[in-house]
Amino acid sequence: MAPAKAIAVKAAPTGTSPAAKAPAAKAPAAEAPAAEAPAAKAPSHAAEATIEIKQVRSGIGTKPKHRGTLRALGLGRIGRTHVLPDRPEIRGMVARVAHLVEVRTDGEGTDK
Repeated sequence: MAPAKAIAVKAAPTGTSPAAKAPAAKAPAAEAPAAEAPAAKAPSHAAEATIEIKQVRSGIGTKPKHRGTLRALGLGRIGRTHVLPDRPEIRGMVARVAHLVEVRTDGEGTDK
């Protein structure tokens, strides 16, 4: 094995420029009129339908992508449930691990 080479690091010069010695002049703060705050808007997901996902089988022995999908859904142990918005991207993730989870939508029984 070759010996490690030492790398020389040059330090930046301090106090050599005239600008470094002069104190920075502060610009006067402009008095801006107080802007009205925008009306508080309800989150878009508040009116969205939700689905409840419950893990019913273990992720042990499954593909790493399936275990990652379980974690992305907020699951990780058998019996854990997580309520998520009913959106196509969530439904796609559930489809990948459908053999490990049960899905309950608003007002319905369980889907598998």
